[in-house]
Amino acid sequence: MTRYLAIDYGTVRVGLAISDPLGLIATGFRTLNHKAKTMDEIAFEIAEIVENQNITDLILGLPKRTDGKVGEKEQLTRDFAEILENVTGLKPILYDERYTTVIAHQFMNQTGVNPKRKKVIIDQVAAEILLQNYLEKHSKNIFG
Repeated sequence: MTRYLAIDYGTVRVGLAISDPLGLIATGFRTLNHKAKTMDEIAFEIAEIVENQNITDLILGLPKRTDGKVGEKEQLTRDFAEILENVTGLKPILYDERYTTVIAHQFMNQTGVNPKRKKVIIDQVAAEILLQNYLEKHSKNIFG
């Protein structure tokens, strides 16, 4: 069985979402505080989750610019992908995450999430949206 972990990488917080064992449904998992940690420290935290949750594939949100140029956030994410691969032994699949945070904000506004809670879980919800998009686009139809 394939089990995915999606990562919404940021310099302050890192949102994580995990798939069910069939690789069909994404669920928000955790938000890691990145503020006082290095990329290596975050990668080791993720490696522990990979081991404990039997993760087989990593989906790393890639913050692409709409003009096609490589921005600072995209380069940081690509650098983190290399570290993550070295630490976990899994090569992250870089997946376009444009607008996932915007969609997450809209979703939480529509569902009435408390503003204080929203700040804590926004990256986790963005990772969940990223992963569900990936699963819907790439999953094999197990029902036919």
